[in-house]
Amino acid sequence: MKSLRWLSILLLGLIMLSCSRGGTYRLYLRYQPARDFPTLQEKVGLNLAVAPFKDARPDTLYIGLYAPLAGSFSYFRSEPLVLEKALTDLISQVPSQYGIKTVAAPSWDGQPDSVNELETDSILMIEIKRFWIEGNAGPLGTDIKASISLVFHLGVKKEKKVFTRNIDLERKMKDTRLTPGLAEQTINRMLTEILDTYFSNPY
Repeated sequence: MKSLRWLSILLLGLIMLSCSRGGTYRLYLRYQPARDFPTLQEKVGLNLAVAPFKDARPDTLYIGLYAPLAGSFSYFRSEPLVLEKALTDLISQVPSQYGIKTVAAPSWDGQPDSVNELETDSILMIEIKRFWIEGNAGPLGTDIKASISLVFHLGVKKEKKVFTRNIDLERKMKDTRLTPGLAEQTINRMLTEILDTYFSNPY
């Protein structure tokens, strides 16, 4: 009987922890490179155009949710609110640290024929295929899964080519609940790993 009582108390406590008032929370996306990129200027040149990124996800409004055992769902959005703008701002800061000037390009079709017409040494555009974190609460904790998939398109004038690279990353973990702080930390760590991998070897 005593063991059953303690089990009931434990389950009740987990249910209470999993309950949520719901609402929408902003996750502040940050990228602090963990590596150096000594060959970046050699690869992309002194001038890099950054074309508008494309968000190809089915739902572009949110970047995640937490589903508690009881109560309302919590939804997560990026800060800045438009994900492609948030990523553009983060990525545009990196080249300047290596003597590369970045300029905004109004558009780019991603085709190799257009590379020769560039006024810059190279141009970068990213497609967002997946960018999502989700927590589903259960009696023994919350199962958390995060997945990011980015497609990088880099047109390099001196090479007369467009280099396309897919980088996918997925993380699974278990915790008491998916708080906005944990969601933000997880996403930013994954984002750092992906961008470090890309800038270390863009092609």
